Amino acid sequence: MNAPKAKAKLHVKTGDIVVVISGKDKGTQGKIQKAFPATGRVVVEGVALVKRHQKPRGQGMPGGIITKEAAIPASKVKLVCPACKEPTRTGHAFIEIEGKLKKVRVCKRKNCGAQIDQ
Repeated sequence: MNAPKAKAKLHVKTGDIVVVISGKDKGTQGKIQKAFPATGRVVVEGVALVKRHQKPRGQGMPGGIITKEAAIPASKVKLVCPACKEPTRTGHAFIEIEGKLKKVRVCKRKNCGAQIDQ
């Protein structure tokens, strides 16, 4: 009998600004449009563009060759810190909000330590 798989975690979330650290789009910055924790992949705006041949699907939907973003491994992107504007690793800290502890991501760069989640 197969045991259920544990939910995978990613170091980035939908809406984060990231920079690609390897591959043909190395150095490109973009916003994460979609994250797939189960497969460990993310779709980044303007990165890994592929062409798809699409048939018309009903009235008002044109067919043809369309360009769209493909998913890339999440390990190939690095989060850009909103405070220091540099690619960074992330750590976690607990802050108190209205008497409750909340886990937030923080910048690991030297002399920064800014809070990434609001």
